[in-house]
Amino acid sequence: MSTKPVTVSSLKKGSYVVLEDAACVVTDVQVSRPGKHGHAKVRLTGVGIIDNKKREVVMPGHGSLLVPIIEKKSAQVLSVQGDMANVMDAETYETFDLKIPDELKGKVVGGCSVLYWTILKDKAMKQVKGAE
Repeated sequence: MSTKPVTVSSLKKGSYVVLEDAACVVTDVQVSRPGKHGHAKVRLTGVGIIDNKKREVVMPGHGSLLVPIIEKKSAQVLSVQGDMANVMDAETYETFDLKIPDELKGKVVGGCSVLYWTILKDKAMKQVKGAE
């Protein structure tokens, strides 16, 4: 699990963050004014990269959250069955199954190269590179 800590106040819309042990994309950041004796609060809303679930957290602006380190890798598609593709990593030659996202269905065929992300402990197909 490769992550690094950052302060909540430095996160912007479109940043990646770990909320409830899931990697998320920040969709909304709201900062409240500090009170007489308090600190400014940040309300952070994120949508899961893998599961598309909405998550929220409210914390002080000086607090810290973890940001996932995303590894982008290439793989060759060996076979396609339904909405799953058996792929082989281009560097390590490791084979594993990846779920084909809805926007890439029909484009993923045996022999083509795909770009996939390794996020925390999950892998997600992101782009079709083309046939080799």
